[in-house]
Amino acid sequence: MYIIDKDKVRSKMEKVGIKTQKELAERMSISKNQLSMLLSPKFDPIKASARKLCEILDTPIDNIVIKEQLEFYFNNNELSDVDEKPLITDHQNEKIEFVDIRTVKPHKQYNVVELFAGAGGLALGLEQAGFNTLGLVEFDKHACQTLRTNRKKWNVIEEDIIKVAEEGIGKFIPTSDNVDLLSGGFPCQAFSYAGKKMGLDDVRGTMFYYYAKILKELKPKMFLAENVRGLINHDGGKTLQTILEVFSEIGYDVKWKLLRALDYDVAQKRERIVIIGVKKELSKYTSVKFPEPFGYHLTLKDVLKNVPTSDGAKYPESKRKVLDLVPPGGYWRDLPEDLAKSYMGKSYYSGGGRTGMARRLSWDEPSLTLTCSPAQKQTERCHPDETRPFTMREYARIQSFPDDWEFKCSLNNAYKQIGNAVPVNMAKAIGLSIINSLNQIERKGDA
Repeated sequence: MYIIDKDKVRSKMEKVGIKTQKELAERMSISKNQLSMLLSPKFDPIKASARKLCEILDTPIDNIVIKEQLEFYFNNNELSDVDEKPLITDHQNEKIEFVDIRTVKPHKQYNVVELFAGAGGLALGLEQAGFNTLGLVEFDKHACQTLRTNRKKWNVIEEDIIKVAEEGIGKFIPTSDNVDLLSGGFPCQAFSYAGKKMGLDDVRGTMFYYYAKILKELKPKMFLAENVRGLINHDGGKTLQTILEVFSEIGYDVKWKLLRALDYDVAQKRERIVIIGVKKELSKYTSVKFPEPFGYHLTLKDVLKNVPTSDGAKYPESKRKVLDLVPPGGYWRDLPEDLAKSYMGKSYYSGGGRTGMARRLSWDEPSLTLTCSPAQKQTERCHPDETRPFTMREYARIQSFPDDWEFKCSLNNAYKQIGNAVPVNMAKAIGLSIINSLNQIERKGDA
């Protein structure tokens, strides 16, 4: 586990001219409460926030942390390019059921409230499935601007999730008594298990706690939570088990599955754990089902036709010269040995390095998981023909955002919003599988 050393942070703040924690929180686009949690010695920091902290202070993570026990330190979407088999598999998750969503249509208007909404990938996919959005909670002002720009009628609640949970979601959404679904992907943090009963009170202070607290208040018919693949195996599965037990304690029958975006009209090898729950008293009418894979996979050639012109990041000349030597579908092993050693540094000697380094994608394959930055050395995704990162609109296409979904912010922030999003088409497929269950509840509940 990593613990932030406050004294080291203060020292770095002075060097970059940041005087107060309030100013630091504003620069990180988080609340002061969230920064206080990040700096707390009681739990591991969220990797995404820790990285943002390092960017602003212009320092590697090792310069401001005390290494105690490396556990839950990964970003919501920056996964290893090395294939890893989960230690805990879907087979331990009782019997997984699938539904063919191609003919599913809502029998009535179903309402959804979303937490941690980001740039709207999940919300847009659920809208396309047939859900009516009652409200979206999101703290980042740039993401809120994206949501408001594209859906002027959406009730975008630009607030700290802690405040919303403590004051009650009903204060922000007047029609909160008519919610069919609560959705969202909460950032993950490590939990402490010693002497705990693994219930709601034991995850207090984490972002998951505030999701669960709002779920307990709303008590919708169903909920949807999604997260990174790494959640499955964290701490030998204890973190996931805690999450499932909290959901059960609140009153839901729950199932989870690791889904691949590639199976649902997304040209990307992104994997997400999807957790779906139905109220226990309604489970006699339906069961949790996941969308059946479509049976085919898209490639970059399928989704990057006639992409609108947009700005894009650029490589420094030194990197461009290296990637010029890598063929489509290739990576660092295609470089001359001396150049590979120079480019990769210590990574060259750490078991051969990862296939994401100096990686150029091919038109005939899907993209690797897009990250929040299009030109990171460890997770490179170079354009198949041109030696450059994907443009903003290419990034959005790979995440299955429609071309008219606008990102009115800086280029770097647009990449961040897109990279953090749930692929729209994947979200739609999941949404339709939930609508199938809600239809069954509606039909049998009226019988």
